[in-house]
Amino acid sequence: MWLLLAFITIPMIEIALFISVGGAIGLLPTMAIVLLTAILGTHLVRSQGLAAIGKVQKSFNELNDPTEPIAHGAMILIAGVLLLTPGFFTDAVGFALLTPAFRKLMFEFARKRVRVQSFTMGSTHSASFHTGPANQSDRPSRSDVIDGEFSEVDPAPQSQVDKLDSAKKPTHTPSGWTKH
Repeated sequence: MWLLLAFITIPMIEIALFISVGGAIGLLPTMAIVLLTAILGTHLVRSQGLAAIGKVQKSFNELNDPTEPIAHGAMILIAGVLLLTPGFFTDAVGFALLTPAFRKLMFEFARKRVRVQSFTMGSTHSASFHTGPANQSDRPSRSDVIDGEFSEVDPAPQSQVDKLDSAKKPTHTPSGWTKH
């Protein structure tokens, strides 16, 4: 329901702002502002996006919690979409999302409402991260968790086992690379 409301409200706000600004400064300056914000926004999104990718890679390399750098990268991506959308309201929100302090505020707001139980990386280097306001008592400890896959195999009939045993016998001398 809130998404429908946003799809109706945001274009209405943009139309009202275009009419107001266009009436105050004229058509060409209004179009120039929209074009300039798109160009400036693209440049800022590109530079901040590359920095965000670097921070995500650094957090993975150092086995740190990547939640915040990933969230900042997602907000920069959303800012890029908003800045490329023509309009003053979407540009204002997009530029706000390019401000690190505003992104930090949005991240803390979301962190209080989202609970991530655990995050595990790698098979040889294992690191576990717990974030959010979760209660410590409802989490399993690392020693209680076993990851694995299994498949059930039907036992072969004895006649097939006998055939397999006879097939395993070598008909040649061992090469030294195999054991028979």
